[in-house]
Amino acid sequence: EDNIRQDAIETIAYFKENGVNLKVISGDNPLTVAEVARKAGVEGADKYISLQGMSDEEVFNIANDYNVFGRVSPQQKEILVKAFKAGGNTVAMIGDGVNDILALRESDCSIAIGAGSEAARNVSHLILLDSKFSSMQHVVSEGRRSTNNLQNTSVMFLTKTVICITLCVFCIIF
Repeated sequence: EDNIRQDAIETIAYFKENGVNLKVISGDNPLTVAEVARKAGVEGADKYISLQGMSDEEVFNIANDYNVFGRVSPQQKEILVKAFKAGGNTVAMIGDGVNDILALRESDCSIAIGAGSEAARNVSHLILLDSKFSSMQHVVSEGRRSTNNLQNTSVMFLTKTVICITLCVFCIIF
């Protein structure tokens, strides 16, 4: 039986509360992966499938129908990421091994586990140096803070521009 870190359960709950759709992709047995995902609190963990022997087209077509994928090859991981993106989603991929590199490169935001392979760290946008999944909560919070600050600055700049244009037009008329 795999031990599930407490911080993983809390982080998955955090993502659920924030409307993030989690998918679990693994090269392991899909039933085992689904059971671990269920214990960790992944929503829809009972919807699992083995991708062993499936064609690329079949993988692409069923990607959005399941939440847990087992017996997944590196090429199939990349196809899954492409399918998620084709569904209009922004995709973040967390990986730790050489078998994750194709999917990490295809994702919108690639995240490597610090204790993982050097190759995965080299292709990733972000590296969790402490190898803790719970660090993702801080990353998301900081990203949202930066986005909010940018929006506030943009609104202020737009307001300032509109006022200046209005004053110029007023001065020209009078």
